[in-house]
Amino acid sequence: MSKHEASLSFFALGGLHEIGKNMYAIEYGDKIIVIDCGNKFPDESLLGVDLIIPDMSYLQENKDRIKALIVTHGHEDHIGGIPYFLKKMNVPVYATRFTLGLIELKLDEHKLLRDTELVEINRDSELNFDEISVNFFKVSHSIPDCLGIVFTTPEGKIVHTGDFKFDLTPAGNEHSDIHKMAEIGREGVLLLISESTNAERPGLTPTEQMVGDHVLEAFRKAKRKVILSTFASNIHRVQQVVDACHITNRKLALLGRSMLNVVDIAMERGYLNVPEGMLIEQDQINELPPEQVAVLCTGSQGEPNAALARLSTGNFRGVEILPEDTVIFAAGPIPGNERNVTKIVDNLFTLGAKVIYGSGKGMHVSGHGYQEDLKLMLTLMRPTYFVPIHGEYRMLHLHRELAESVGVEEGNTFLINNGDVLDIKNKVATQTRNIPTGNTYVDGVAAGDVGEIVLRDRKQLSEDGMLVIVLTMSKRERRLISEPDTITRGFVYAKESEELLKDVNRLIKKTVSEIKGENKYQWNEIKQNVRKSVGQHIFKQTRKKPMILPIIIEV
Repeated sequence: MSKHEASLSFFALGGLHEIGKNMYAIEYGDKIIVIDCGNKFPDESLLGVDLIIPDMSYLQENKDRIKALIVTHGHEDHIGGIPYFLKKMNVPVYATRFTLGLIELKLDEHKLLRDTELVEINRDSELNFDEISVNFFKVSHSIPDCLGIVFTTPEGKIVHTGDFKFDLTPAGNEHSDIHKMAEIGREGVLLLISESTNAERPGLTPTEQMVGDHVLEAFRKAKRKVILSTFASNIHRVQQVVDACHITNRKLALLGRSMLNVVDIAMERGYLNVPEGMLIEQDQINELPPEQVAVLCTGSQGEPNAALARLSTGNFRGVEILPEDTVIFAAGPIPGNERNVTKIVDNLFTLGAKVIYGSGKGMHVSGHGYQEDLKLMLTLMRPTYFVPIHGEYRMLHLHRELAESVGVEEGNTFLINNGDVLDIKNKVATQTRNIPTGNTYVDGVAAGDVGEIVLRDRKQLSEDGMLVIVLTMSKRERRLISEPDTITRGFVYAKESEELLKDVNRLIKKTVSEIKGENKYQWNEIKQNVRKSVGQHIFKQTRKKPMILPIIIEV
């Protein structure tokens, strides 16, 4: 991509044909502005991988041109990759007050907080980067302080909606700036970039107020303690729980590190109102009558190490779920998490709890707009060109159909992939090129150390185990001076496979002897031949392919 050509471009490094790891960029001339930097969580095939973040190699190659990272809101799929981004590219981060609080937690954990420039913005902020000016508008979502972004460039306006829905009775008075959106549309929008998560769902997104009514009703009916699980970042839901506790005269305990951290930030920054004396410590739960206690915890997605999963198996120290306790799932399962959630629900029923779960119980509404919400955004913005983002392919495809149904000209919607570049020159948009992109795997705190070869080895280990062959050999004569020592892990149980391992040892001695006879004295040659011959023999006998690791000890 030319560094000095004064043309306008949009591209995504994540968030297209997937839900998660959202990362987008606007480029004009020699300036790049990045929007969001999220992560997503791996499926079962990515063994040992903790997070997946976008491949940022293109941005790293052009880091001197990046002027800002602007964050639309504080969900993990929009902020989870920020520490890894800032380790490579130290640029100013612009976000709202609550979002900055969540980002600060991550940067402090990665020891980046002191060296990062964090700039607070709001719906009335205006940023200027020479030819590009940036304005904002408020949107409703399932977390406080969410913004849409307007980029004004010499080519025209580009609008990025962020995640949104239209809720006329939102929790926390998080009303959308509908009048401002309409004004932006009247001024003219060249390109609209809009999220597509619920493009399959007809109608309008239900109001958040409905959830508060159902939570209060469940609290009133509960005979013993109430355990409610939701996303820690859903402060509106947390406030509804606090309000229900206040009305039903219950104390509230928080379980889970992320829940404690996020609630602290929300209280400190004025986004959560908790009556004095309501919060209790974990060890006080059993000191009070159960009908006077509520517990708010993480784990609504079935995460095995989260508080709810441990409670469901009786492995949370000092806290138990007993018969007639009420457990509420106040979050819908993200696609792919259904099996884990169902397992926890079964465990809770086994404990005798009353479990309220599923979409029909009124304990959760989506923070993402349904079809009528998406059509309303398109109608307000009236864009010339449209790019649906934040969704799998079928969602993007349906969003395109919605756009055309409300007046976007057929052929002016681009269904692009991560890495595809949409160029706009003289107000005409074309897509003919792309940049490198993909996934970067995070294992522990290291990003990029886990590649396809490592994952392949982990898969082999998980399926067929490993066989370690220790050869004690004379350094001078290059011969075995003791019996080979074979150690198995996850392959066969040694005591039940003595004959197989004896055959393996005989084969190893024969292989080493043949190599010596051919005057092949390199240790690597010996290891390769042992690995090959043993591998072929084991596969013939067991139809398994364990990882074989020959180790030579020189004496």
